[in-house]
Amino acid sequence: MREFIKREVAPNMGAWEEDGHIDSRLWPIAGTQGLIGLRVPEQYGGAGVADYRFRCVVSEELAKEGAASLNAGMGLVDDLVLPYLLDLATTEQKQRWLPGLASGQITGAIAMTEPGAGSDLRGITTSAVRDGSSWRLNGSKTFITNGSHADIVIVVARSNPKGDSRGFTLFVVERGMPGFQQGKALDKLGQRAENVAELFFDEVAIPGENLLGEEGNALAHLRDHLPLERMSIAYYGLAAAEAALGWTLEYVKERKAFGQLLAEFQNTKFALAEMSTEIDVTRAFLQQAVLSLNNGELSAVDAAKAKWWATELQQRVTNRCLQLHGGYGYMREYPIARAFVDGRVQTIYGGTTEIMKEIIGRDLIK
Repeated sequence: MREFIKREVAPNMGAWEEDGHIDSRLWPIAGTQGLIGLRVPEQYGGAGVADYRFRCVVSEELAKEGAASLNAGMGLVDDLVLPYLLDLATTEQKQRWLPGLASGQITGAIAMTEPGAGSDLRGITTSAVRDGSSWRLNGSKTFITNGSHADIVIVVARSNPKGDSRGFTLFVVERGMPGFQQGKALDKLGQRAENVAELFFDEVAIPGENLLGEEGNALAHLRDHLPLERMSIAYYGLAAAEAALGWTLEYVKERKAFGQLLAEFQNTKFALAEMSTEIDVTRAFLQQAVLSLNNGELSAVDAAKAKWWATELQQRVTNRCLQLHGGYGYMREYPIARAFVDGRVQTIYGGTTEIMKEIIGRDLIK
């Protein structure tokens, strides 16, 4: 992974940020080297490795390079799209989509969020109405990672207006289907190279063989897979905090003020000590959570704890590290500046910090 970043990512990351997208040629290279599609069985062209610690390595190395946008793209494939297909797809569906995703020849996305429904999934209004053996899909989605470029999109739609929690179904929408429009990239604060777009569905005919999982059971499928998504975000939060501290240690050992190194001031030492300790404590909790995930035992509550704590830690550490850089910390040529804006979304997507606390609190008092 380190060599891949040195050769393919580091020389190009700045240009990708300026252009607003990652060069599409990167994905087949990552696929050839087995860096995406890790859990895909070998019979479908993947590595067949379920141990999540391999994904942790990917996040750590990308964080060291400050490649938050690429981490979002790789995490989207391995921690969001593929788990649904691996767990819910039929053999025929797996044969259709897994080889392309594992090789990087096709890309995917998952579409939950709508203009009027973010963390509140029950507020989804995109509808799917049965039409013989097919379905008619209408509605829109927003803030969809890889939305403009995805070849396949897992879409959550309301399939039964009176079905309450059993009224939602997952469908796989494919690029080029009549009535399916992929919007242009949205103008974001950070993670500039990560494509995020709106999606529009106007009487899109979805064949029955593109229904994913059990009809009417989408919310349960989402509930089962959200802990992995939240661990993905949480672990990058930890990795990004560690990277920020590393850059700052290098900086304060070289930068002088008032005749001495910044590292020699008591305020600097106290700040570094506090951040280092918080990171170490967080790492211990997340490593245990990863082992629980490997054993199939990670609860939604512990995933929520990991997500809110690690991403809020990332905000605190990045902010303090930028402060220690002084004016240089505000310059985008320094990785801490990019990390500051790239990390802001971490406490929002995948479920906001407030929603994570609601999940934990509800469990404590039930």
